[in-house]
Amino acid sequence: MMDRRTFLGTLAGGLLAVPLAAEAQPAEKKAQVSILSAGVPSLPLREEFRRGLREFGYVEGQNITLDEASAYERLERLPHLAAALVRSKPDVIVVVGSAEALATRHETSTIPIVMVAVADPVEFGLVKSLARPGTNVTGLTSSPTAEFDGKRLELLKEMVPGATRVAILVTSRLPSTATRVQATEAAARALGLTLKVVPVRDRKGLSGAFSLILEERVAALIVPLGPLFYSERRQIAELAAKHKLPVMYDVRGHVDAGGLAAYGPIFPDLFWRAAFYVNKILKGAKPGDLPIEQPTKFELVINLKTAKALGLTIPPSLLQRADQVIE
Repeated sequence: MMDRRTFLGTLAGGLLAVPLAAEAQPAEKKAQVSILSAGVPSLPLREEFRRGLREFGYVEGQNITLDEASAYERLERLPHLAAALVRSKPDVIVVVGSAEALATRHETSTIPIVMVAVADPVEFGLVKSLARPGTNVTGLTSSPTAEFDGKRLELLKEMVPGATRVAILVTSRLPSTATRVQATEAAARALGLTLKVVPVRDRKGLSGAFSLILEERVAALIVPLGPLFYSERRQIAELAAKHKLPVMYDVRGHVDAGGLAAYGPIFPDLFWRAAFYVNKILKGAKPGDLPIEQPTKFELVINLKTAKALGLTIPPSLLQRADQVIE
C-alpha cells in the first residue's frame, strides 16, 4: 500500500517547473488531485481510489500528485480547509460527502469537483440534475432514493420483531441530516413505529446519547453514515453491546467493528469509481457534462456473533438474503 500524506493546513503541491532550454522537450505536467474529507481518513477507502487511478495509468509521484486535507470531525474547519485547497489550484478536487462538497463549491465554481458519496446533490443545489449536472460538480451519490432509509428500518424491525420504539442518531451540522430524518420518520410511521431523534455533537456526547435512548425505552437504533459516527464506530459498537441495543448501520465498516448489521452501498466501490471521473476530467471532459452515478450494488451484512451476544435470533430467511454473515 502506498504511503498517504495528510495535510491539515494549506496543501503543498503545484505544477512542476518546465525546463526552459530550447532543445529540451517539455516535461509532462503532473496532475494535481486533492481530497477533502470531514472525518478521519480511511486508509482502505483511499487505497481503493488509488487503485482506480493506477488502472487508468496514474502513478503517484510520476504523473500525478495526491494531497489530502481532513477536518478530523471538526466540521467548522471545512470552510478554511476548502479555501486553502482551492488556493493551491489543483486540477481536480475530490470530496467525500455533502458537507465537504458544499464547502468546496462555495469556494470555487471553476475547479472540477468529484463527489464520492453525496446523498442528494440536486437538493443541495450542487448540480442542476443527475443526468446533466451543468456545474463544476459531478461524481457519485451515496444512495438512489430515500426508500433505502425505509429498507434499513424494515430490516431492523425484522431482526427485532417486538420493537415499537426506535431511535436514530444524528449530527445536526451535516447537510444531509434533515432529509435523512424526514425519510426515516416517514418509514417509521408506515411500519407503525415511534421514532426518537437523538442528536450528538461530538464523540463526548455518544455515551449520553445511549443513556437517553435507554431512558426512552427504545428497542433498536439506526446510525447513519457520517464522519463522527464512522470514526467512532468501535465506541458505538461497544456502547450498543454494553446496553444490549440492536443497531442498523449504513455501511459494513460498522459491522466489521462489531456492529450488528448494515445495509447500503459498497463504499470501496464508490471510491474506486471516483477515479473514473478524475480520469475523464484530466483527459479534458467537463464535469457539467458527466452524468452523476447512483450506486447499483448494495449489500446486507450481519454480524451473527454480535446478534448472539445481544440475545437476538436472526430469522433464517434474513440470513439467506444477507450478502455476508460474520460468525
